[in-house]
Formats: sequence, structure tokens, C-alpha cells
Amino acid sequence: MKKNKDQCGRRSERIFSNVCIAPSLIGVLAFFIIPFGIVIYYSMINNPIMHEFVGFQNYSKLFVNEAFRRAAKNTTLFSVVSVPLSLVLSLGLAVILERNIPGKSVFRTFFLSPLMVPIASVVLVWQVLFHNHGTINQVIEACGGNGIDWLKSAKGQVILVCMFLWKNLGYNMILFMSALSGIPKDIIEVAELEGASKLYQFFHIKLRYLSPTILFVLILSLINSFKIFREVYLLTGDYPFDRLYMLQHFMNNTFNSLDYQKLSAAAVLFAGIMIVIIAILLFAENYFGKDVEN
Repeated sequence: MKKNKDQCGRRSERIFSNVCIAPSLIGVLAFFIIPFGIVIYYSMINNPIMHEFVGFQNYSKLFVNEAFRRAAKNTTLFSVVSVPLSLVLSLGLAVILERNIPGKSVFRTFFLSPLMVPIASVVLVWQVLFHNHGTINQVIEACGGNGIDWLKSAKGQVILVCMFLWKNLGYNMILFMSALSGIPKDIIEVAELEGASKLYQFFHIKLRYLSPTILFVLILSLINSFKIFREVYLLTGDYPFDRLYMLQHFMNNTFNSLDYQKLSAAAVLFAGIMIVIIAILLFAENYFGKDVEN
């Protein structure tokens, strides 16, 4: 009798859990899985009218498309530079602000303020700074150098990297500060008693406990680096200088031209690359961080 009651109780708990989870599952299915399945379908047909299956033909056309190759190259270069910089600089700031330095709260507020400012208004400031006759060029010329047309040269990616760092450093820094405060103090105290230097403590103790946060910040920064389109669009419009033409430009312009099959192929390819990169990062974090969990 008692066994039957236990089984009924467990069955009721499962039913109640499924009922609670059902709205979220339906939402994920309706707004993520089904739309992505439709995108995959569109990437393998010739056009939305004929619906003829062409396999991977749209993907092969994508690889020979000059605009896509240029956008992929620029976005990859930007991510390779900006993401490690964001990770290292935000971690360095977190380590510095972890110490008892004067004005620590002021510095934290300063680095978090970009999150509260609308990007559309901030872009005007960056235009004033990096315009052909802007503040930066005036300073360069005052020091005896030659001004640069930042928005119409290969140096334009410097603006994007600076904007990316300005926007994301504060948030990443807070994440690292939270992770640093969660490191067991007794381990640090034992290391100090054993005569371990600050450098040794950081690389051999703190970094190991920070590995989950490093992974999270790395993935977050990587995703944000692929969403730089808004800033570039407000700076230069739909068709910027070649070195400023990003993947989001390609997708936006392809959507405007109603080339859905090419857009879908690019989206699926982009999603696949992101899944592979994140899987590699998760594997690396699991491999290097398993001793901390134990």
C-alpha cells in the first residue's frame, strides 16, 4: 500500500513538473526550434516560390560571394582582436579593483556607465572624435603627425575595437569581481603562509577557480563581437568602407534584397560555426577546470 502511495506521489510530482516546464518548452519550440528548422529548409531550396530542393548549392554560392567573404574576414579579424582584449583587460581591472584602493566605487561606476547610455547618442561622440577633421586628428596634427580618415580606411577597425571595449569592459569586470570574491579565502591564506608570490597565486590558484567565469565571459564577448553591426551602421550606413563591412551588414543587405535562401544559408553557417566554437570552449573548460570541481 505504501509503495503504491509513493509511486502515485512521484507520478504526481512528474506531472506537476511537466506542467510547469511546458510553457517554457512550448516557447522554445515556437520561437527557436521551429524557426531555425524553417531557416535550414530555406537554405536548401532555390527560392521561396518554387521550393525546389537544391541541397548545399546555396552554401557553395555563399563561399564564392565576394561580399560574404569580405564580411566574414572582417568579422573574424575583429573578433580575434577584440574578444581576447576584452577578456584580459576586464580581468586585469577586476584584479586591480579587488584591492583596497581609494575611489574604488567611483571606478566601478565609471566602467559601468556605458551600459546605461543609449548607443545612438554615443555614436555621435565617436563621430566627433574620429571624423576626418575630428578631435583625434587635431591632436595628431598638433603633435606633428598626419591625420587619418578613420571611417574610410583600414584603421577604421580601431574605432570598432575601442567602441566594443568601451561598451563591454564594465560588465565583464563585474563578472570577474564577483568570481574573485567567491574564491575560498583559506586557500589564499595557506598559499601566503607557504610563501607563494602574488603572481603564483593568480596563475596557479585564482585562474583555476575563475575558469567557469572566463568561459562565460569569453562566450558572451564572442557573441557580442558578432553583434557590432548597430554601431557600424550608425557610424557609416549600409555600405561602409571595405574593412568595416561586417557579417551583419551582409545579412541585413541580403534581407533587404529579399534573397532569403542566401540569407538562410549564411545564418545556418554562422550558427554552426558558433556551436563548434562554444563546444570547443566547453570541452577545454571541462578539461582544465575538473580538478577545481574535485
